[in-house]
Amino acid sequence: MGLSTHVLDTMHGCPAAGMGVALYTTQGEQATLVKRFTLNADNASLKAGTYRLVFDVKAYFAAKGVVLPEPSFLDRVSLDFGVAHTDQHYHVPLLVSPWSYSTYRGS
Repeated sequence: MGLSTHVLDTMHGCPAAGMGVALYTTQGEQATLVKRFTLNADNASLKAGTYRLVFDVKAYFAAKGVVLPEPSFLDRVSLDFGVAHTDQHYHVPLLVSPWSYSTYRGS
């Protein structure tokens, strides 16, 4: 059915609108770019297989005016996940601050 994602900025208590994300297919250690998008854009249709979402956390918080150390604790957050059932929707949310993140499979 497809993939959707959203990011909650836990530092500011709001959605991380405008954060850049890249979607890759993966096979072992090799990753192939499928598309780049900005959050709040569109969903993607998926085939069975393994994937990686890469969230540009550092650039997002820097654009929000957050003073980050150099190097920052988080730069990009990569989430590797598998799609086994193409008839199901996969929602992959990320909760993030400049110092932590968590994820889960949503509905």
